[in-house]
Amino acid sequence: MGLGGCIILIAVGAILTFATDWDMQGVNLDLVGIIFMIVGLIGVATFSSIARRRRVVVPSATPVIDEERHHHRDGYGGV
Repeated sequence: MGLGGCIILIAVGAILTFATDWDMQGVNLDLVGIIFMIVGLIGVATFSSIARRRRVVVPSATPVIDEERHHHRDGYGGV
């Protein structure tokens, strides 16, 4: 489940909790909405921590040296 799925879960949970007044026998829609929002928040936190770990860039310790330029200092192709 990606970031979009987590945001949809949060939105559906908020709609069920705050915007509806349906009564279903045996089902508490407010509790279902809160559960959806919690699962969505856990998913967003997990997704962001995984994405943060993937973006780690390790700088190179040694500089890149162009070998062609350093071998031909006198301008001739020979030694």
